[in-house]
Amino acid sequence: MISVSDLCFRRQDGAEVQTLFDGLSFTINAHEHLALLGDSGSGKTTLLHLLAGLLSPNSGQIEVNGERISAYNAQQLAHYRRKIGLIFQHYQLLDCLSVKQNILFQHQLNYPNQVASGFDALVEQLGLKDKLNKLPSQLSGGEQQRVGIARALLNQPKLILADEPTGNLDQTRAQQVVEMLTTLCKERQINLVMVTHSQRLTQYFDSVKVLANGQFDG
Repeated sequence: MISVSDLCFRRQDGAEVQTLFDGLSFTINAHEHLALLGDSGSGKTTLLHLLAGLLSPNSGQIEVNGERISAYNAQQLAHYRRKIGLIFQHYQLLDCLSVKQNILFQHQLNYPNQVASGFDALVEQLGLKDKLNKLPSQLSGGEQQRVGIARALLNQPKLILADEPTGNLDQTRAQQVVEMLTTLCKERQINLVMVTHSQRLTQYFDSVKVLANGQFDG
């Protein structure tokens, strides 16, 4: 469950200070899947970064699965980020590593002495079993994003934050990736918050919020 109350966030924009959020409050229920829409510059990615602990609010509270991350110090935030999954538009794969190495990379950094349980089942579900020894450059965009999904899910997080994960894919591949992602998150009872510009993709989500002028519209 995610609870945000009276969130305020300002950023420097040249000589001016821009207020993105001023008193934003909302709740996302346990295991809920939320699609986050809004115009470019509305703050969707910034909100995702606040939920990920990559940015800190000027004031207000952010609580994720019982953790009040808005009060955490840098060390606590680093520990928190190990327990969530992040999926990016530009895949963020390491070109010199194989698919298998890319999927395992973050897990091995966080838990060097721990076997990644569920690896075989996960790559099977994502259709990557025959791609494990390939390099990212040998994959299609949709396949690369599936590698990103596998990497995010491997640590068995309770929350996945996805920032335009289908932005580089055509419509067909985008639907396939989102359907796969939401299905896996439902099976594993994972909260999912995904930023998208596509109304078509919202059909796979429990709820949809539109961000405008620092608040949710409607």
